[in-house]
Amino acid sequence: MEEKLIILDFGSQYTQLIARRVRELNVYCEIHPYNADLQLDESVKGVILSGSPCSVRDENAPFPTLDVLNLNVPLLGVCYGAQWLATQFGGVVEASKHREYGRANLVSVNESPFLNKISAGSQVWMSHADTITQKPASAQILASTDSVDIAAFKIEDKSIYAIQFHPEVTHSTDGKTLLSNFVIDICGCASAWTPAHFIETTVAEIKEKVGSDNVILGLSGGVDSSVAAMLIHKAIGTQLHCIFVNNGLLRKDEFDQVLDSYKELGLNVRGIDASDLFLDELAGVKDPETKRKIIGRLFVEVFDKEAQKVEGAKWLAQGTIYPDVIESVSVNGPSATIKSHHNVGGLPEKMNLKLLEPLNSLFKDEVRKIGAEAGLGKEILGRHPFPGPGLAIRIIGDITRRKVEILQEADAIFINSLKESGIYDEVWQAGAIFLPVQSVGVMGDERTYENVICLRAVTSLDGMTADWVDLPHRFLADVSNKIINTIKGINRVVYDISSKPPATIEWE
Repeated sequence: MEEKLIILDFGSQYTQLIARRVRELNVYCEIHPYNADLQLDESVKGVILSGSPCSVRDENAPFPTLDVLNLNVPLLGVCYGAQWLATQFGGVVEASKHREYGRANLVSVNESPFLNKISAGSQVWMSHADTITQKPASAQILASTDSVDIAAFKIEDKSIYAIQFHPEVTHSTDGKTLLSNFVIDICGCASAWTPAHFIETTVAEIKEKVGSDNVILGLSGGVDSSVAAMLIHKAIGTQLHCIFVNNGLLRKDEFDQVLDSYKELGLNVRGIDASDLFLDELAGVKDPETKRKIIGRLFVEVFDKEAQKVEGAKWLAQGTIYPDVIESVSVNGPSATIKSHHNVGGLPEKMNLKLLEPLNSLFKDEVRKIGAEAGLGKEILGRHPFPGPGLAIRIIGDITRRKVEILQEADAIFINSLKESGIYDEVWQAGAIFLPVQSVGVMGDERTYENVICLRAVTSLDGMTADWVDLPHRFLADVSNKIINTIKGINRVVYDISSKPPATIEWE
């Protein structure tokens, strides 16, 4: 019986990120809603309570259905989970005098297996509006920060731990160590869940689910859809029919490049140029959610039409990964919606194909590991992420063909420069954004009043958190000069130095 951890989701945007960190330790874990009616068997080695946008002081605050206080396995509460545990054991939680959000440092750390190899000064990430102001009588305080006296505690005589901060985000520098202490040392998990194991089980699941049906896959040339294609191809071979749709919002020359890149992989790929259809319907649309919904609807309509040409086509496969899902809809819990995504938020109710999404519980770097294990080359695996709605959400405001052309040219200069300078592989995601402002400039003896391009480059492991890349000033100056001197209609280039959180990677 395969061992696993259970995570109860109270709605935090970071819930799946906890799971991702646990899987980094090669330990399988599952996320279940906080109110799921669970029966834990011997395979469950520990339980983690997630954070939440709710307050334990709310009348309708979410409480777990599972009797977690009387489990025979270790329990860890994170943020909201910690506050809930504090109240259950007689502690006090009150509204913070000011919202505690961002980086903090542990100023005291008590000796404990839970905090092994973590010392005072360790940076942690806070994100809460409530504070545990009085510890339970049965609790031992394990760590504090300047502003939070009870940053971590343990219930005496029980294997129950609680932390006010988020170890799952990269801003908590020793977060992985803390989770390893809990998962490996305290819960006693082995590290047996690997990419090879994921491929084996996923291929078997696809075979069983699909049977003799045909599958249509929306292939984009990116990492996610490529890895999804390889897994499905391993499972059902020629039953997979790949279709690449040109929505008119791809990068420069990407349509032809993507089609060429799959000639050697043995995949059956067909290109559909629907750029006029998409651009005509997007004309004049400014709202980003409306853009996504239109693209999602047209995307499915085009596939639905093509599906009629493939006998026995019952499934639409997509390379949806978890950041797409968790920021779009509630998955396995009450997570609050941040944005919709055309892979998950724009599908019409009367869709004629069932969805097959073999990667929808994985993060980007996990997908790359799976792809490498499956035999995909570096050219595909090394590609930066690209949003499903394409340049539609990198053109702030209404979309016109001219804006698309300008942005494609600017983006190509930026991306090619990153590759030529050897910086591309050091960056997780990069791109250009067309801003809805015009600024005064001077070119030659004439004053200009033209558009602004913003450049964005970030480093990340999973897309849930990201830091802006400190690109060399000389590099940025050269890219700016190339864009302004080459592209008519642009007279100013700026660089985005915002991290996620609080900003998102994309502007819309």
